[in-house]
Amino acid sequence: MKSDLLGIVDIGKTQSRLFIAEPGGGIVSRSHREHSGRNDSTVIRQLDIRGIEEWLLGTLRSHPDRQRIGTLVPIAHGAAAALIDEDGSVLLAPDYEDSRFDSVAESYRPLRDPFGLSYSPFLPLGLNLGRQLFYLESRAPEILARARQLLLYPQFWAWRLSGVAASELTSLGCHSDLWRPLTGHPTDLAVSRGWTSLLPPLCAARDILGPVSAELARLTGLNSDCRVLTGLHDSNTSLLAHLAEHHTGALAVVSSGTWTVVMARGASPQRVREHLDMLVNVDATGSPVVTARFMGGREYELIAGPSGLQAQPSHADLEAVIGTRALALPSFSRAGGPFASTTGRLIVAQRLGPPRLAALATLYVALMSDYVLDLIEFDGDVFVEGPLAQNGAYLDVLAALRPGRRILVSRGSAAVAAAALLCGAAPAAREYASAAGAAVALQLAEYRSMWRDAVREHCHTGYTGHTGTLPGNPPR
Repeated sequence: MKSDLLGIVDIGKTQSRLFIAEPGGGIVSRSHREHSGRNDSTVIRQLDIRGIEEWLLGTLRSHPDRQRIGTLVPIAHGAAAALIDEDGSVLLAPDYEDSRFDSVAESYRPLRDPFGLSYSPFLPLGLNLGRQLFYLESRAPEILARARQLLLYPQFWAWRLSGVAASELTSLGCHSDLWRPLTGHPTDLAVSRGWTSLLPPLCAARDILGPVSAELARLTGLNSDCRVLTGLHDSNTSLLAHLAEHHTGALAVVSSGTWTVVMARGASPQRVREHLDMLVNVDATGSPVVTARFMGGREYELIAGPSGLQAQPSHADLEAVIGTRALALPSFSRAGGPFASTTGRLIVAQRLGPPRLAALATLYVALMSDYVLDLIEFDGDVFVEGPLAQNGAYLDVLAALRPGRRILVSRGSAAVAAAALLCGAAPAAREYASAAGAAVALQLAEYRSMWRDAVREHCHTGYTGHTGTLPGNPPR
């Protein structure tokens, strides 16, 4: 039987997905697993790699077309890596959200390369991979001493699939403190601490590392000649798909999920400001890309609450929230974003029902998206990918906030399109729809001004307005 299908292994922070797709990008099937609970240890909280692997193996094994899968492409979130010992066993796979990483923050800070060279902001928790390694040096040196390889998270999964270890630039250049994106070299920090010696050789995202390992073929029933690619950082899949399909000029991609990441081609690194959680990423071609982000998916959940998550806000809900002057002020997650050091607050929101809490959360994420686009000074077409592409209210609000510019939504998966491109296939043409925004435009200009004024007061002098009750407790 012809081996012509792609398997896209997409490991996100809150959900893992497996797409089986045609070479041109048409999706045959999709499966997912929610990540639940914490995998704590005495050293540090860890990513649930065992649970994810059990799910992945079981899903591949039970797939009716498993023997037609000719290529596996791993994709995973940033700020994550696994340490492997001499015997090939996993020592640790730290979870960057563990607050214990903050215990070494101030001793780690002076060791970092200057921001103007690394373009990696000093982030909270373990969002700088270098801080994770420094924490282990300080708190568990015996574990780090046993490590022989440091596998960035997409390449960890490539290694589990093929047995071949590699490094790759989109993850290495993702606010790791280990890479200088403009010069394409490791940081002085990474070299001086000896961490570069743990990194396997660099490979391009599209490189074939080899066939699946004999063990994986036995456990899953995959053909032994199924290829495994190096893979890449998940936010970069959105950018790669659009770089290949569209525009030779400036474009921005809003990649959504747990994080809302805005990556802009054509923006200048000189606009990047460390204290606003702006950075320079590296795309799949090795080129630097100006980036700004916030934890939009997590913040949406906290603002909307459990009941609001199931609601679909209408234009009437948006207008009602705007009319009552209810506001959500950042930030509801301390993991990142331009206001990460300020505690989020709801204003005049205590009587909002589920649909209007969802509308408030939608307005908040759209206003924050608009804000970070302004930080980058980007004024071109914007492509929206991920869950926000399914939120019509968000698209209309963002379109109304940025008149004269197109807010475009693809009708397919960017991860699948990017995987097809990496495999050398010409992906099937994807349709795009432009959000209109007219129905909510009239009141938004005043509401945005009110929101930005309130944010300015709240984040710099403390906001003293009437405060509603936040559903759930934001992580602190």
